[in-house]
Amino acid sequence: MPMMDRTGVSRSLEQIAAYLDFKGENPFRVRAFTAAARSILGVPGDLETGIADGSLTHTKGIGPAILQIVTELVTTGRAGILEQLRDEVPAGLVDMLGIPGLGVAKIRQIQETLGIDTLPDLEDAARDGRLAALPRFGARTAEKVLKGIAFLRQASQWRLSHHARHEAEAFREAFARLPHILSAHTAGEVRRRCEVVRELVTVLVADVPPEDVFRQLSTMPGVNEIAGGDERRVTLRFAGGSSVQVVVTPPQNFGAVLVQATGSEAHLAALAAHAARKGFNLAGAALWEGSRFVATPTEAALYSALDLEWIPPELREFGDEVVRAVPPLVELADLRGFLHCHTSASDGSNSVEQIAKVCQAAGYQYAGITDHSRAAAYAGGLSVDGVRRQWDEIDAVNGTLSGFRVLKGIESDILVDGVLDYPDDVLAGFDFIIGSIHSRFNLSRDDMTERVCRAMDSPYLTIVGHPTGRLLLSRDAYSIDLDRVLARAAATGVAMEINADPHRLDLDWRVLATARERGVMISIGADAHNIAGLDNVEYGVGIARKGGLGPSAVLNCRDVTGFVAFARARR
Repeated sequence: MPMMDRTGVSRSLEQIAAYLDFKGENPFRVRAFTAAARSILGVPGDLETGIADGSLTHTKGIGPAILQIVTELVTTGRAGILEQLRDEVPAGLVDMLGIPGLGVAKIRQIQETLGIDTLPDLEDAARDGRLAALPRFGARTAEKVLKGIAFLRQASQWRLSHHARHEAEAFREAFARLPHILSAHTAGEVRRRCEVVRELVTVLVADVPPEDVFRQLSTMPGVNEIAGGDERRVTLRFAGGSSVQVVVTPPQNFGAVLVQATGSEAHLAALAAHAARKGFNLAGAALWEGSRFVATPTEAALYSALDLEWIPPELREFGDEVVRAVPPLVELADLRGFLHCHTSASDGSNSVEQIAKVCQAAGYQYAGITDHSRAAAYAGGLSVDGVRRQWDEIDAVNGTLSGFRVLKGIESDILVDGVLDYPDDVLAGFDFIIGSIHSRFNLSRDDMTERVCRAMDSPYLTIVGHPTGRLLLSRDAYSIDLDRVLARAAATGVAMEINADPHRLDLDWRVLATARERGVMISIGADAHNIAGLDNVEYGVGIARKGGLGPSAVLNCRDVTGFVAFARARR
């Protein structure tokens, strides 16, 4: 097993970039480490294999010097350059970079003027007025810093779903190779497709007692600590900072153990109450009928013994799912259209043709190209002439394809007054339009709500993109009345997006039941900026499933004729 996974390597490279920035190093070198940190997250397969077979050397941004650092991190869990930089630059200064609005220049000002280089000292200065008294700061900045510190503390306890999933899979594969392990299974929040994850949990089915498995685990490379839980579970902590709870079970009890390890607490409490009503006792991780042990070799066997359908893990959250019928849930294979992707014409990395061919090979019937509109100049937004050139490019690509169609779309900025970017004669030329907010996030709740509702009055708008603007563990949603927005969407026939970028996963799955009840269509958009972004869709499907959506509620489960008809129906 590698000493550090891709997420840990990426974080380490980002830290190196931050330390170098504070030291005043060449900005090109700083940017090289930042770019490498992003590239590492998109590398296919595991890093250990990429190092061994040489494929990592062909990854954009991974030159010989950075490759050497990556290899050191993967094989030892440490990097000499990072340890040296930590000795030279106070770690608290790098932590401050996570506070919105504080860049290197302002943090240097804080350090040089107030002598502050830790978060607790910064918090004190923000509370007692010293920070507000600095030039170009003020009370409002001090208040934002306090909120940012609170957000950082909360976020540090969690990890994004895609990072957690990659890490959990690496653990699962490593544990599955151990002697006497019959199978290994990821459980917990990762299995429930939660948008952020606090703890990794793996269930091991073994043909030896748990204590024998624990002895094997304690000798694995990179294990720093093995903390006791009880007679069948322990927590492993690794040199790279990762940790995982491991639960061991014999085959005959696997179903009950996996259900318990998957959770949630509310689901387990409701399941135990239901078992009691049926004359069973679901105690710990075993099912009993009086004094008779009931074997549960699978989860289905446990639910069946309690006269229940098997409940998909995504739905096991609030407990009420135990007494409700299990709805048909959307599957990745149900999606016919790939939506929300950016090309090299704006801030993406690939051409229309490259995206089309990859989407067709992945089994999609159509792809909707949605580069940024002209208002998003920072992202290479398309001018009107640029739009028309892209339409010609799409026509040319469609002329070479059989059984697949590229749709002409745009991610149009919703301007502050609720108007879509571009005049109507240009908007009319698109097959569909995603409207998104990329600016002026600080409007009042009423003004932001009215802004989105006005956009939905446009007959050209098909989908509202990432409707709350949140960035998980980084930026809160802007203030908006989603009840009003969903009501207007239902009235106008505009769809709402689940943005599948794992940094967003917006709409929140908790809102989807209300949207479904009101008849609002939902689209699943990858927000892909490169070919690797196609994988985002799976995270969007997970959110749709958590919200109880079936294929009929998802717009891009329709064929291309049905999708275009939906878009054209408003014109």
